[in-house]
Amino acid sequence: MVECHGPATVVFDKSLTEYNFGPEHPMAPIRVDLTMRLVEEFGLTDNGLQLVPAPMADLELIAKVHSESLIEAVQRVGTTQGLVDHAHGLGTDDNPVFLDMHHASAHVVGASVEAFRQVHSGESLHSANIAGGLHHAMPDRASGFCIYNDVAVGITWLLEQGVERIAYIDVDAHHGDGVEKIFWDDPRVLTVSLHETGQMLFPGTGFPSETGGDGAEGSAVNVALPPGTADAGWLRAFHAVVPPLLREFQPQVLVTQHGCDSHMEDPLTHLMLSVDGQRAAYEALHDLAHELTEGKWVVTGGGGYSVSSVVPRAWTHLLAIMAGQPIDPQADTPVEWRTYVALQRHEQVPFRMTDGRVPAYRDWREGYDPEAWLDRAIHATRMEVFPLHGLDPQP
Repeated sequence: MVECHGPATVVFDKSLTEYNFGPEHPMAPIRVDLTMRLVEEFGLTDNGLQLVPAPMADLELIAKVHSESLIEAVQRVGTTQGLVDHAHGLGTDDNPVFLDMHHASAHVVGASVEAFRQVHSGESLHSANIAGGLHHAMPDRASGFCIYNDVAVGITWLLEQGVERIAYIDVDAHHGDGVEKIFWDDPRVLTVSLHETGQMLFPGTGFPSETGGDGAEGSAVNVALPPGTADAGWLRAFHAVVPPLLREFQPQVLVTQHGCDSHMEDPLTHLMLSVDGQRAAYEALHDLAHELTEGKWVVTGGGGYSVSSVVPRAWTHLLAIMAGQPIDPQADTPVEWRTYVALQRHEQVPFRMTDGRVPAYRDWREGYDPEAWLDRAIHATRMEVFPLHGLDPQP
């Protein structure tokens, strides 16, 4: 792994956990609290990772991506118990209304844009908002637990500052459809999503043939993975697609979304990664940032519904890699943290930062098996997109 040279920051304050759909909703905000407590127990905020206050996004900033009608609807339904607006995706099972919904959602946007500002200004080399990554939100509609699309607002802000090439890599188990949609016609933004196939999982999109709009052909890249894909297959797909495209595109800033619902214990998806495989992906993205963007790397969270045992360990590895202080996978999870989880969640969590896997994969150049669903998926993406970037799709 490339060593970090320069400050790393995480934009956070405890009020970001106010983005809360209620006690029965799978996207429990305590996952963010448990992550930051684990980060602190490992001493990362005293060694390489600086905490930055999370500002509130104003209406003008949110309106860079979202329609006035959506913003008004979010403000309105969040004032009174029982109001819904299904035309804007508010009050559904996925996106139940909660009081002060606009305030909480705008805070997530503000935190992410601050992470983008930190990197663009040079105040930070890497910066993260793990409460962010709300990649399903559309310009005029909330979707898939996402009210406002903080990632898209941040990318739009970067473009307005004059950045000419931005790569967005989405490793959530669900297709990053909102971000892709918003930049569908913009060749300055390369969106790459590796996700469980839409044949099996929400939002039902993200197939290899979805490659971008007129004048932006090849700017959208989708790897639709078969259910059951584990570390070896996921890493094989990632390395067969992401590094070649990024090296050709030559982004000036790397933006990544780190939903960890690809884990084998996640209750909402069917991928089978371990924390160790996810950690390997984080290291690969970190190295690509240093190789291609002089280290300019903006990180967000995303999905992840194994709230206690997976999300905090995965994202703590992520933030540790950002900080240049990677945690040994064999390290014990701190006793104080396990005790806190037991008190808050009445659950026992893993005693180590590893799932006991050693992630390895077979390089794509070693051969393609047309009988394997995974290889057919990788091949389909390469065949659709690589020629649009002047790359040879063959192994």
